[in-house]
Amino acid sequence: MGFADLSIAEISANYSIPVEKLFSLCNQLLIAYKHQKTRLALEDAKAIIFQISSEICPKGTSELVGDHEVT
Repeated sequence: MGFADLSIAEISANYSIPVEKLFSLCNQLLIAYKHQKTRLALEDAKAIIFQISSEICPKGTSELVGDHEVT
């Protein structure tokens, strides 16, 4: 398993989400961490980012690319 070279703190800053919320998300996803500077495994970082993205832009919204008809 590779590493994403991303820490919880960096994801927090990139997505403007409190570190505490990411700690909670890590616990829900069973992702081990020691502190906010923990470097995440690639699959763990992907799981966190996917979860964040699904909360920001859930399926079925018109903001998704490809949902707009071009005339």
